[in-house]
Order: sequence, then C-alpha cells, then structure tokens
Amino acid sequence: MMPSRLFSAGWRAVMEGRKRWTLPTWTVLAPRLLSIGCADCAEHQEPPRKKLLSEKKLKRHFVDRRRLLVRGGHGGDGVSCFHSEPRKEFGGPDGGDGGSGGHVILRVDRQVKSLLSVQSQYQGFDGEHGGRKNCFGRNGAVLYIRVPVGTLVKEGNTVLADLSCPGDEYIAALGGAGGKGNRFFLANDNRAPVTCTPGQPGQERVLFLELKTMAHAGLVGLPNAGKSSLLRAISNAKPAVAAYPFTTLKPHVGIVHYEDHQQIAVADVPGLVRGAHQNRGLGLAFLRHVERCSFLLFVLDLSVPEPWTQLDDLKHELDKYEEGLSGRPHAVVANKIDLPQARANLPELRARLGTKAIALSAATGENLEELLLRLKELYDSHVASELQRGRQPLRW
Repeated sequence: MMPSRLFSAGWRAVMEGRKRWTLPTWTVLAPRLLSIGCADCAEHQEPPRKKLLSEKKLKRHFVDRRRLLVRGGHGGDGVSCFHSEPRKEFGGPDGGDGGSGGHVILRVDRQVKSLLSVQSQYQGFDGEHGGRKNCFGRNGAVLYIRVPVGTLVKEGNTVLADLSCPGDEYIAALGGAGGKGNRFFLANDNRAPVTCTPGQPGQERVLFLELKTMAHAGLVGLPNAGKSSLLRAISNAKPAVAAYPFTTLKPHVGIVHYEDHQQIAVADVPGLVRGAHQNRGLGLAFLRHVERCSFLLFVLDLSVPEPWTQLDDLKHELDKYEEGLSGRPHAVVANKIDLPQARANLPELRARLGTKAIALSAATGENLEELLLRLKELYDSHVASELQRGRQPLRW
C-alpha cells in the first residue's frame, strides 16, 4: 500500500502537470470553437422576410380599376384501356372520364378595401385525367378571387355584375369539361370501343373591374375646402392634410361611432373642380364613388369670397355626371368658421341658403356636435326608407 502522504503528493504533481498543459490548449481552441458556433448559427438563420406594409402605407396604394384576364381550368383527358384480370379474357373497356376544370369566381370580402390585391391574370385549376378500372379524374378546385364591396364587373362596355353585398359571387370563367373514357362509348353494337376524348379548355375572358366606394355619406366639395380635416375630426381616419389643393388623391372612408353602437361610414371624395364631368381635374375617376353614397355632405369653404356659389357648382357637376345625383338627401357644411373672413360671410350665406347650413370649424372642433346630430338624422331616415322597400341597409 502506498502511504497517503506520497499518494497526495503524486496526485498534486499530476494535477499541476495537467493544468500546465491543458490551459494553453483551451485558450487556443476557445476562439475557434466560438467562431464555428457562430458560423453554424449563420447557416441555420432564416432568410430575412419582407416586412408587411403598415395601414398608413397601404392606403397610398389604393387601386379602384383593374384589367383582369381569367382562364378556367382545363378538363382532364379520358382514358382508353381494357380490364385485365387472370382467367377473364374479355374484360371489356374500363377507361374512366377526366375531371372537369375548376371555375374562377369573384367573391366579395369585407376585409378587402381595394383592388390592389387582385392580380392581372388568373388560371383555374385543371382537372385530373381518368384512370383504369373506371376511375374518374378529380375535378379542379374552385379558385376564388377576393374583391371589395362595391366592385363592378364589366366586359367591354357591358356591365355583367354589381357586387354590392358581402358574400356576393360571380363566375368569371367556367372550367372546361372533362374528356370521356372508352367505357362511356360502350354499346350493344360496339363491345370493345377504343375511342376516348380529351378534356376541353376552360373559358377565357378579359374583364374590367371598377370599385365604387360603399359608404353612407359622401363629403363633396371643391379642393382645399377642408373635407379631409373634417373626416379626421369626426372619425379615426387619417387622410393627408396640407395647405394646398388636391391633397386627397384617393377616397378615404371613416367610421363615425354613436352611443347605440351604430356606425356610419363617411367617404372623403377628392375635390371636384368646374368641368369635372368632362374629365377635368381628377374628373370621372372619383365621381363614380359618389354614386354609392346614400346621402351627401356638401362642404363649403366659408373663407373665400361668395362661398354660396360653390354649392351651385357642385350640384351642377353632379347632375351633369348623373341626372338627379344632387337631389339626394344632403346637408350643407360651412367650414373654417374660425377664420375672421368666414364669420363675416356667414350671415349672407344663411340669408341665401337658409338656416340649414351648419357652420363649424374642422380645425378647432367648433360646432361638430350639430353636424353629428344631422348626420344621425340622415342615416335614420335612410334606414327607414330602405326597410320600407324591403331591402337591408348597408352595415359597417
């Protein structure tokens, strides 16, 4: 037996020797191992994904017109074959039919607010070919294209469909019929047919989609009248506001909330100019958005000389675009009452238009309550008239 003193001394020497040799080795290998670990992490790291656009940036890409090429799915081919089985010499034909091609259908989705997500071309799903043992091919799946509420479908100058309610559908292109297998041609005078037919191509069409904004009320006014500022004041919408005309280049829809959980959609239509019905200014591109509005809010700039002439110009442009459009229920809003010149013009404006003009300031929030009450009255009368006609009013 080795004495404990000698054993401890020997073990101490071994440990000191190990420390003397292993420490430099670890100090050399540590950076290398660290670099290898980082390289492995870099290899397994996921590629950077494209950032989703924010709601503010998505509004900049508003699209209300789209040319669409749609093709239905191709039908599957029929098969010519004969039954083969031991001890059964004359099995007969057993070729199955091909599946039909899938349709392409436009479907209204309330979550879609623009035609931006609609691509320029769509191809339906093809049907599968037939098989042996009388196996039919699978039909092609239906391809749905999501469009916003208020989409108008045209082919040339012909209006094919008006998708104005959530869940509305329109078959844009039919899928081709599947081919027939030789089993289909079996007859008493032809016990071993070899004939089979190919699948038919799907329908191909060129359609034009137009979006007409669906809203209860529409803000109509000349450029720089304060429509966008007014929409920001009464709703949570955030259209661009600046001190120059034509700040709004696309319609914006804001939702006005009331205590009884009712919601009224108000659309800010880009400013109209004299001759807009002749495609001047932004022209006909946005006049069609006024068509869908059940009632209108004429916004006048009270700070300019003779502001009452603006109402006549606006009604004239609307009637030239569509007869009777200006005769819908409406309210007159005299904006920018916080300016001194606007207060000076208010008495003469009311003398010419009566007391129905609502004087307010979208910038300071003065007298917005009167506008909200008037807006609620117009909405209630609209709902009552729609229910009398047996139609459900638009809900947001």
